[in-house]
Amino acid sequence: MLNDFKAFINKGNVVDLAVAVIIGAAFGKIVSSLTDDLIMPVIGYLTGGLDFSSHFIRLGAIPADFKGSVTSYTDLKTAGVPLLGFGQFITVAVNFLIVAFVVFLLVRFVQKLNRKHEEAPAAPAAPPEDVVLLREILAELKKKG
Repeated sequence: MLNDFKAFINKGNVVDLAVAVIIGAAFGKIVSSLTDDLIMPVIGYLTGGLDFSSHFIRLGAIPADFKGSVTSYTDLKTAGVPLLGFGQFITVAVNFLIVAFVVFLLVRFVQKLNRKHEEAPAAPAAPPEDVVLLREILAELKKKG
């Protein structure tokens, strides 16, 4: 069983998948930072200072021992107050659109590379030796009449 597991792990697809997951996690952090630190502040600025991450509707009571800001989504969420965080949803949706667009561009680029590679005319394969020999014989027979 251990040998079967080693063979499975050593297959190229499993290693490729592991690398893809690790790179995907790092890429997710980059996109989150891009969204949270660059894009959403610009969108907020263009919409008159709107900060989407702090837009929510409180659906339940605030606990009596609550210590924090009643306008802070993070504080209320940490305290267990039920919230409808539509601003957070907008941020995550923008995040998704960015990831989807980047993946689309990446796939499109790879497809273009593959098309260029496929479009290059392949050199015709050399005929087998027996065909070459038969052609030589045919040419000699034609010469003799």
